[in-house]
Amino acid sequence: MIQTPPDSLTRQRLQQIQARDAAADGSFIYAVITTGVYCRPSCPSRQAKAENLRLFANTAEARAAGFRPCLRCKPDGEPNAERQARVTRLCRLIEQAEQAPTLQQLAEAAGLSRWHLQREFRRETGVTPKEYARAVRQKRLHQQLADAPTATNAAFAAGFGSTSHFYAEAPGELGMPAADYRQGGARQQIAFATGPCPLGRVLVARSAQGICSILLGDDDNLLEADLRARFPKAQCTPDTGLGNQLSAVVALIESPHQAQQLPLDVRGTAFQRRVWQALQAIPPGQTRSYAELAEAMGSPSAARAVAGACAANPLAIVVPCHRIVRSDGSLSGYRWGVERKRALLQREAQGPKDD
Repeated sequence: MIQTPPDSLTRQRLQQIQARDAAADGSFIYAVITTGVYCRPSCPSRQAKAENLRLFANTAEARAAGFRPCLRCKPDGEPNAERQARVTRLCRLIEQAEQAPTLQQLAEAAGLSRWHLQREFRRETGVTPKEYARAVRQKRLHQQLADAPTATNAAFAAGFGSTSHFYAEAPGELGMPAADYRQGGARQQIAFATGPCPLGRVLVARSAQGICSILLGDDDNLLEADLRARFPKAQCTPDTGLGNQLSAVVALIESPHQAQQLPLDVRGTAFQRRVWQALQAIPPGQTRSYAELAEAMGSPSAARAVAGACAANPLAIVVPCHRIVRSDGSLSGYRWGVERKRALLQREAQGPKDD
């Protein structure tokens, strides 16, 4: 057992446990006297009180003290750093391949079974190998369409096996038909409207598929500039016909416990869409930390990627990234201002309004 470490080191260890710091894995082990188990610092299990923790230099010392290994983080198994390095190598393999490798090919390259590979890959990245390969292809497609002489050339260069698959999937991959993208996106129409709300001003934008952006701010001109920056190739046009959608968003701010059915055009990577779906599953009045959301998604190692997806959220209020707080319950950053975040959470904490 670690012999009376300096107070500063003890505080550092406790902070690493509280943060579920994967970088600390391998440097020490902690045990919980109320459960009798020992864990890695990054263990996703429910955290114990500091007075119930014991620190050890390694797993052998923890076992000698009578503790047993945690079934969740499996501290006697392979260190996280090695798993992360293996998954990183697989990501590079997918990125460099002209055609996406099959799950079996990836499993052989990793020396794992397909089931084990799928589980490990998703745990570390938040997406399956197939979803990661699709994101890589999507990025290539955007790059190729900018310079390729035809959409067909771009499709094959990006890794599509056939033009039929490309044209069938183009609206989902690009947010518009491939022909529209080849013309610079000029035929993509986005209508928008701005109006007052309890948080200042709100902009609601809609494509042919549904609401594609909800922005908060104090100045209509800045909100419109933000929208145009997000969709630089589209024709963004003010439209007074969006009054119903604008009213629905304002109503959601005023009465967050009352569900609003809005058609959405959600654009993002496979992982971002998973994060946004997980955010929508958080009930009004409740909050989660990045680590808790990552764990709920089945990807406890992806807390940092979850934070990035929250920051990229284009649909304020409807995709409630304001319900994410720090692990100690304090407010973290918010794309549209911490004061707005505080106001939203306060409204939700008041509970449903009586009719």
